[in-house]
Amino acid sequence: MKSRSLNPSVIEAHASAALQVASMPASLRAACTAQRRWISPLGPLLLVRTARGLAGAWFEGQRHHPPALDAPMVDDDPVLERAVVQLEAYFAARLRAFDVPLDLHGSAFQRAVWAVLLAIAPGTTCSYGSVARALGRPLAVRAVGAAVGRNPVSILVPCHRVIGGDGSLTGYAGGLERKRALLRLEGGPPAAPQKPANRHAP
Repeated sequence: MKSRSLNPSVIEAHASAALQVASMPASLRAACTAQRRWISPLGPLLLVRTARGLAGAWFEGQRHHPPALDAPMVDDDPVLERAVVQLEAYFAARLRAFDVPLDLHGSAFQRAVWAVLLAIAPGTTCSYGSVARALGRPLAVRAVGAAVGRNPVSILVPCHRVIGGDGSLTGYAGGLERKRALLRLEGGPPAAPQKPANRHAP
C-alpha cells in the first residue's frame, strides 16, 4: 500500500486530539484491577494492570502520573510480578525484549504511535519525524511528540528511544536523566536516529 497524503485540516484534528487527551483515560481508571509499587534503579515505579495486561508504568514524579487509584495494591499479581521480574533482568542487562502482555489505553492515534515505539529495537533510536513518516503522516510531528509524552507504560513501551532529528535527547516525561540512563543501559548514548519502516509502504 502506498503512503497517502493527508489534508492539513485532518492532520490538525489528529494533533488537537492527541494534545487534549486526559492524563489517564476514564477507560483505564475503570479497568484497573491491581497495582504495585516497585523500586527500580531509577526510582519508584507504579505498575498498573487491567484484566487484559499491563496498562501503566509511571516513575514517581513523572509528568502525567495518575492520581491515586482505587485498584488494590497486590504484591503477588502474576502480570505485575512478571513485569517486575523482567524489569529486574532488564536493569541487570540480562534482558532486552519484554513479553509482558500490554493493554494500552488512549486515542487511536496515540495507540498507533505507541505501536511504532514497540518496533524500535534496543540499542537504537528514532526521531519524532521518523515516527510520523512511519505512520504515513509526516506533518504530524507535533502530535507524535504529544502521543510519545503520554505513553502510559515507561520502559516496556520504549518512548525513551525517541530523540530529536538532530540527535538531541529533547524531552522525556520521566526526566532527561532517566532517559540518558536507559539509553546508556541499552548500549550507550544515542547515535544517528534510525528510520522505522513505513507502515504504508508497498
